Amino acid sequence: MSVSMTGSGEVAAPVESSKSAMTWGPIFGGAAAAIGVTLILLLLGSGLGLTMVSPWSGQSSSLGTLGITAAIWLVLVQWLSSALGGYVTGRLRTKWAAVHTDEVFFRDTAHGFLSWALATIFVAGFLASSLTSLAGAGAQAVGSAAQAVGSTAAAAGAAAATSSTSPLDLSIAYFTDALLRPDQARAAATSNDAAATSEVSRILLNGAAEGQVPDEDKAYLATIVSARTGLSEADARARVDAVLKRIDDAKAATQKAADEARKAASTTALLGSLSLLVGAFIAAAAAALGGSQRDAEEDLVVTSRL
Repeated sequence: MSVSMTGSGEVAAPVESSKSAMTWGPIFGGAAAAIGVTLILLLLGSGLGLTMVSPWSGQSSSLGTLGITAAIWLVLVQWLSSALGGYVTGRLRTKWAAVHTDEVFFRDTAHGFLSWALATIFVAGFLASSLTSLAGAGAQAVGSAAQAVGSTAAAAGAAAATSSTSPLDLSIAYFTDALLRPDQARAAATSNDAAATSEVSRILLNGAAEGQVPDEDKAYLATIVSARTGLSEADARARVDAVLKRIDDAKAATQKAADEARKAASTTALLGSLSLLVGAFIAAAAAALGGSQRDAEEDLVVTSRL
């Protein structure tokens, strides 16, 4: 505290209030109001969303429509709850006497922001807890399903233990097959079905890993297909090309789906952060509006002069 001396010898000290500029009662009250409205609107949105989904084919809205609708609804929930929580905070706060209007405006906006922050933290924790519970239920269901097919999985594991499964082992097996390919591929393919099937699988796996199947492998596959199916070499080669094209199309579709999921996640994160920022601004502005309406009418104390 700075103290100054006047010309007449008197001491002048600044006036300091003994009360804190922060009032937690209105902050908690506004946060509780915002949380209650958020939960109500989320349940309402869930009910409306379930009406857009149907187990019958062709009667449900598209995934894109559902995603856009859910995003818009979450933004509206954030804004409406923030506005109500901030306004309640501003109206419930006790009027500060002998405080400059600019300082009153700042304190009101700060109270609205703190109310929004508390409500956001609570809702985020509630949603995280709900998602964790859903994940636990899903893991339990997967564990039950795994126990139901335990014998099949054990048999598959025993079979897999006898074969190479790592990328390096698969690559070595593929090059080993290339070294030991017989000159009479047709006769070898018809004499040992299991070996031919395993070799074709390794060729396709190597092609998927490398991104393409070499021409000599395509020719070898056509020879095996011709021997196993009785097709001519040209028809067998056409079948091989058609299957490889289907594999490439499936790979491209998978990459496209992954890219769309990445873009959707990025858009959701950006929209969510922007929505939170706008919600914070709305809460602060609503608190300032509530504070101005609270201070619109000034109460006067009348005392008798003796």
